[in-house]
Formats: sequence, structure tokens, C-alpha cells
Amino acid sequence: MTDIGNQAAPWMDIEEFTLAARGMVFSGLACGPKEGETVLLLHGFPQFADSWAEVAVALAKAGYRAIAIDQRGYSAGARLETVRDYAVDDLVADVLAIAIALGLERFHLAGHDWGGIVAWSLAARYPDRLQSLSIVSTPHVDALLEARRTDRDQKRRSRYITVFRLPFHVAEWLLLRRGASALKRVFKDKLPKPRLDDYVSRLSQPGVLTAGLSWYRALDLHIRIGRINVPTVFIWGSNDQALGRAAAEATSAHVNASYRFVELQGGSHWLLEESPEVVAEALIDHLKVTAPTGAQQSPQISSDM
Repeated sequence: MTDIGNQAAPWMDIEEFTLAARGMVFSGLACGPKEGETVLLLHGFPQFADSWAEVAVALAKAGYRAIAIDQRGYSAGARLETVRDYAVDDLVADVLAIAIALGLERFHLAGHDWGGIVAWSLAARYPDRLQSLSIVSTPHVDALLEARRTDRDQKRRSRYITVFRLPFHVAEWLLLRRGASALKRVFKDKLPKPRLDDYVSRLSQPGVLTAGLSWYRALDLHIRIGRINVPTVFIWGSNDQALGRAAAEATSAHVNASYRFVELQGGSHWLLEESPEVVAEALIDHLKVTAPTGAQQSPQISSDM
């Protein structure tokens, strides 16, 4: 068990676990009462499950069971070799398989950055599996890709995607050279130094950064996922360096269910670390107003699953 912070309350304990799904082994973190409603938390690039740690602790304190997964490529036991192994369809299927392995028929889902793309896509295709959807930073996929094609500001912000998709490990070299200085600059000094150093260490291990970049390389830039029929909250920082206002404000047109847009004035892309209390409050408010019918207690997670 890993204790977060200096508080000794039971919900402050985060347990590490592994879980088998789809012939792979995923690592993850869990905290909160096992009888609480489950919230699955999906991280983005270039981060891991512990990017959600502070928010997860707040969710746990509010009575929810928070489970964050190191997704495909980030878990050592789920690191595949080819770009086509990282298509969005497979990333969505991973989350559904993980939910099944946890014994969950319906659950709350939250995603940040690339985890948001996966969460939006799952909600569009399998709305009956979700009690609620919470997205941090990432506009609806259709709104984002449309803005990338038509909005001058978003085109400028999205130029990094072209670099990340280059073949022959060009992006890996650019990000990791000179002591990973470019990779560190991605975070804009928003992460605590110990976590930043840990991320750089893990991403510098053979194959890890390539796996994360494979998500970009496998992305169909013309994909359309359709409208969302799940109660949704979307939290976005007005100073997000990668995801601009055009797509953020257009997201509402792609959600048919109840929808709340929370704009954090001056917030960057790294809201989970920069403003965890505000993000957690928005998520908890959203979880409280979503219908609790059909809510499931979280099963026991053992470290050898």
C-alpha cells in the first residue's frame, strides 16, 4: 500500500495491483472504500495512472472507489510492438475488458488527454456501460479533429502531432536527447519535480515512449465517433497549450445527454496536477447528480489479479 500525503485516514491509502485482460497484464492504482461506486480513471500522454493520484484520493474521501490503469503500452505487460496495435478501437476494448475483469457492468468513466479520447470513444459506442462521463482537457473527438482541420489556432496548437507521427523514431530522439529536455518542457513546470523525474525515468526505458507515441501514429485523423448519450462534465483550462477554445466550446453540440462545461480560467493542460482540488470537486458534483440506479459495489482487487 502506498500512502499519499501525511494523512492516515484509510481512504488515503493507494494500493498497487495488476490485472489480466485480453491476454495482457495491466498495472494500476486503486483507493477508496470497496463498497463505493467505481470510477475508472484513464491517463494521457506522456503520463501514467498516478497522474490521477490526488484526484483519486479526493474521490475516495467522498466515498467512491477510484481505479486508475496504466493503459496499453504504459503497462509493461501490455506493451505491443506494432503501431496498428494502438488503434482507438483496441484502446476502448481494453477498458471494457478491464471493467469485465473487475466485475463491473456499469461504471463511471473519467479521462484526461489521450484518456479523454478513449473515454469519449467508449461513451459514444457503449453508452449503456456508463453511469457518467467526466473529461479533463480533451474536447469531443469530432469537435477536436474538425477544429484541427478548420481553425487556425487549433492547427497551430496541433503541429506537435505531425512530429509525433514521424517514422524512424524521430520524435523519440527529439524528446529524449539532451537529458530529455524537450520531454520535460512538455509539462511547462506544472508537475512536482519527483513525479516529473519519475516519468522521465520510466519513459526513457526501452520501448515505453515509442508505445506512447504509437497512440498518435495509429490515430485515424478522419475518425468520427458521433454524439454522446451519457451525462457528461467537461473540464478545460483556458490556457491549455494543446487544446484550444474552438473545439472546447464546440463540444456541447456533440452531447445529447445532460452536459456541464467547466472552464478553469488560466488553467493549463495539466489540470490533474495543477488544480486537483478543483477537478475533484467538479467530478464529485457530477457523480452526485448522475442517477445512482444500477450502481455497483467495487469488487476486491488483489495484487495478483
